[in-house]
Amino acid sequence: MTLTKKLGAEFIGTFWLVLGGCGSAVLAAAFPDVGIGLLGVALAFGLTVLTMAYAIGHISGCHLNPAVSIGLWSGGRFSSSELGPYIVAQVAGGIAGAAVLYVIASGQVGFDASAGFASNGFGEHSPGGYSMASALVTEIVMTFMFLIIILGVTDKRAPQGFAPLAIGLGLTLIHLISIPVTNTSVNPARSTGVALFQGDWAISQLWLFWLAPIIGALFAGIIYRWFETED
Repeated sequence: MTLTKKLGAEFIGTFWLVLGGCGSAVLAAAFPDVGIGLLGVALAFGLTVLTMAYAIGHISGCHLNPAVSIGLWSGGRFSSSELGPYIVAQVAGGIAGAAVLYVIASGQVGFDASAGFASNGFGEHSPGGYSMASALVTEIVMTFMFLIIILGVTDKRAPQGFAPLAIGLGLTLIHLISIPVTNTSVNPARSTGVALFQGDWAISQLWLFWLAPIIGALFAGIIYRWFETED
């Protein structure tokens, strides 16, 4: 598979993750009478990864997330030469997904992206008012566990054919735990896309949602390499 095709798949997959996951939060979470709430948003993010894993996993590996690419690289599963291009494609896809969501959402009277637009935040911008330290720990640990799941279920020793289910359900669980703390990132591309349209505090706090997932992913790759070593 050519790199261009892989990058195209990563762009489309990350586009779908942001449009589907953040779209569920912006458009449907609190919709009158039939709002899907926290549980629905968590499930939506899991479903975006699950569906794309089956759709493009055989093309690009379905990373959809700079932290995933970095974690796979750290774990010896991904080449250095493709790491930068993958991250660029993922961020571009995230921005495109956020742009389409913005166009749709702005069709409602009274819509105001500066109110949040599913952005990630801490302190006064945390859904539950959690501190920067809480957000940092949450994002590091949740990304670490997400990469452990990904590295584990894609290990050649693991049962074959079930990886997308485990990864999608794992991301759902991560959202169930951490939406109240940070609105759940574990994905710098997802955070960047909506932050650009929120345009204020989300941009000033974006650094945490790059730093923490990358730290968690790097540690997961290192730890899983240890699991793979022969005793």
